[in-house]
Amino acid sequence: MLLEKTIAGIGELNAEAMEEARGHQKNLIKPYGSLGMLEDVAVKIAGITGEVKPVLENKAVITCAGDHGVAARKVSVADQEVTRQMVRGFLDGGAAINVLTRHAGARVICVDVGMVKPVDDPRLKVRRVGPGTGDIATGPAMSREQARAAVEAGIEVAAAEIEKGVELLATGDMGIGNTTPSTAILAAFTGFPAFLITGRGTGIDREALQRKAQIVEEALKVNKPDPRDGLDVLAGVGGFEIGAIAGVILSAAASRVPVVIDGFISGAGAMIARALAPRALDFVLASHLSEEPGHKVMLTWLGVRPLLQMNMRLGEGTGAALSFTLIDAALKIVREMATYDQAGVSDTGLR
Repeated sequence: MLLEKTIAGIGELNAEAMEEARGHQKNLIKPYGSLGMLEDVAVKIAGITGEVKPVLENKAVITCAGDHGVAARKVSVADQEVTRQMVRGFLDGGAAINVLTRHAGARVICVDVGMVKPVDDPRLKVRRVGPGTGDIATGPAMSREQARAAVEAGIEVAAAEIEKGVELLATGDMGIGNTTPSTAILAAFTGFPAFLITGRGTGIDREALQRKAQIVEEALKVNKPDPRDGLDVLAGVGGFEIGAIAGVILSAAASRVPVVIDGFISGAGAMIARALAPRALDFVLASHLSEEPGHKVMLTWLGVRPLLQMNMRLGEGTGAALSFTLIDAALKIVREMATYDQAGVSDTGLR
């Protein structure tokens, strides 16, 4: 089956290329390590691609959309109809993600994995698993079969883009209420109490925040997601777009394409991906630290460091698109910076 085949195709980082990349960094006219994470990014991408000086020009953000039954409990200041309206905005090119992808020389690929109301537009990738998830406070978000279908939807979309030449991918999301299932996923995997990791999402007030944390606790109690089983966690307390994000990550890893995760929702998808295939995280870069209070816990559990801290909490893939420019910079350093021999600079004590 597609999921198992994809997981089986995930290999290890190319250790030889990474060692060569580190050696090249030591020969550049700077103290070794002085460019910090720019050097780390270049070495990691060498391990992913097997190339020390790659050119990753074909870039895309896959923004996955889905609706959530729990949104009826007023866990967001926005109405569920906004999911559909924002997807139209993505397709028309006027949203923040569109601006930032244009800035980075990238494209937005929008996927309907399970909105309540479909959008009839040929520019939209349609991989609908269902018309929104169930209310996780009273029962499972979806069936196990739907959880698999959501993940495989992400695999299919990413694989198709990679087949067409995409060299650098990123994940994004759209779904009113989706910080609630993401918080439940985080709590399920880490055991952290909901009141410590539940955030304000779109900007809810204190009363709504307390209600939201209680809803997360109820969801965990009702569904009892098994942290040893990624599909069980996704089916119990997740979302269709979160599953698709996991699929994008798995597909990119299997194809040895670097994949940049956005914020809190993308992080929840990465947690599902890690539960399904731990090695997939070797192919992931984290774009930024979200304002969501649980995001730092999430990134620590995933074992990834964010490139940026910009106090962002929009989602859509905006942080990931912004980080594309840093990744470009890291790779240009490798390709364009002179070595000590080329520049005639003494390297005494710097390497």
